[in-house]
Amino acid sequence: MMPWFSVAPVTDESVFQTAAKVVSYTMDLKADADEVWAGLVSDRPLAWCKALNGQYTSERPFGVGTTRTIKVRGGLEARERFFIWDDAQRRHAFTFEQANLPLFSVFAEDYKVDPIEGGCRFTWTFAVSPSKFAALLFPLVWPLNKKLVLDGFIKDTVKHFGAL
Repeated sequence: MMPWFSVAPVTDESVFQTAAKVVSYTMDLKADADEVWAGLVSDRPLAWCKALNGQYTSERPFGVGTTRTIKVRGGLEARERFFIWDDAQRRHAFTFEQANLPLFSVFAEDYKVDPIEGGCRFTWTFAVSPSKFAALLFPLVWPLNKKLVLDGFIKDTVKHFGAL
């Protein structure tokens, strides 16, 4: 059985100002805001992202405290817990509670979908602080991770929904 490494719990959105690295992507998409939101909260969230395979482990209705597992191509697996969930505002944010690799002291993501003329604006924010184990390599690995993994998520999202 694979070991799991604890990640510091995040309980509020201040992490998106305090983490070692915070990257925010804003995409103006041709899809309706409700369509994008439905893809985020579906049984296979973010199914359009080729490098991700996720599933909710909580029963519906979802809200604060909902849990999910995610696998990222390349070997990372994580157990997540949502600390923000607002269906009306089409926003949610989660933190890693555990990961199978000892890379993070903090990890969180925030998704916000707003209607705009002709489609929607999807803002996807990542907040990451490395573990002590990963801290020395973090400045070297982060740019590569951003380019190969995070930028790929954005490319897949724009390809799936279409850019305005």
